[in-house]
Amino acid sequence: MTEVSVGDEIPSWGMPCVERSRMRTMAAILRDPNPVHWDAKLVSTLPLGAGERTINQGPLGLSYMINMLHAWAGPACVKRIFMTFPKIVLSEDAVTAKGVVTEIGPEGNVTCDIWLEREGVRLLEGNATIVFPEQG
Repeated sequence: MTEVSVGDEIPSWGMPCVERSRMRTMAAILRDPNPVHWDAKLVSTLPLGAGERTINQGPLGLSYMINMLHAWAGPACVKRIFMTFPKIVLSEDAVTAKGVVTEIGPEGNVTCDIWLEREGVRLLEGNATIVFPEQG
C-alpha cells in the first residue's frame, strides 16, 4: 500500500470552468428533464442569486471528486462514497476538489473527507473509503 497518514492532504483536482454544454449533454444522457440545467433565463428568475447561469447536475460535481481520487490512488480505488449537496455548482464556476485522510483502517482501507469548493466555499461535501492497488 502507498504510505499515507491521517491528516495527509489529497492532491487537489481542478475544473477551471464548469461548461454549460457539458450540463446539456449530461441532462440528455441522464434523461433529466429539469430545465435548470440548460435554461439560464429560467434560473435567473429563481431566488438563488445565480444570475443567468445554469445549475450543474449533482453527478457531474461528484465526478470531479472521483477524478481527484482516481488521480491520487488509481482508477479502481473507490470502495464507498457518501456525498451531500449543501450548495449548488453553477455554469462558468471554477471549482476544485480537495480532500484529507481521516482514518487508516484494516485491510488497507483509507477513509477521506472530500469536498468540492469554489473560492474557498464548500459546495459539495462527503467522505470516501478507498484502497490503493497492490504494489508488486
